[in-house]
Amino acid sequence: MILQYLKKKKNKEQIIATKQYKTIISESNIFLNNNNFFKEKDYKTSFEIVSIFLIMFIRINLLEDNRNKYLKVNDALLSLFVSDLDESLRQKGIGDMSIGKYVKSYVKKFYFRITKFPNDNNLHNNEAFIEYLKITNLIKNDDYTNVSRKFNDKFKDFIISRN
Repeated sequence: MILQYLKKKKNKEQIIATKQYKTIISESNIFLNNNNFFKEKDYKTSFEIVSIFLIMFIRINLLEDNRNKYLKVNDALLSLFVSDLDESLRQKGIGDMSIGKYVKSYVKKFYFRITKFPNDNNLHNNEAFIEYLKITNLIKNDDYTNVSRKFNDKFKDFIISRN
């Protein structure tokens, strides 16, 4: 009876989602640290970059042939995101009594960001994406065209790395 638990493997969708989420986190850290167009390099900026990259991966997953499988991957990605929010907020010192309120607030921000994210996958000099960046209020010197190009390049890299 216990043998079934020893042989039980993580489901394939969770493995894919975990790999993708690790990529999102590492690439967002690199993106944040290697670019100087952000007003501040803090938790809010990091959250926004992770959100943008997560939306990119969700979009890429929806382009895959096996749509049902990748819908499950997207669910697992969002679950990892929420767990990561919870853990990172706890590390910042948010207590057990109010952690739920903070996580809920960030999840609402994320879902709001999804509704404002442009439908067009070309983000360079895309007016809708520039408006999206303005909502985040992260970019100094109104350098939105350059920033949209950098995000577009990263999106293309993500698509290429998937193939």
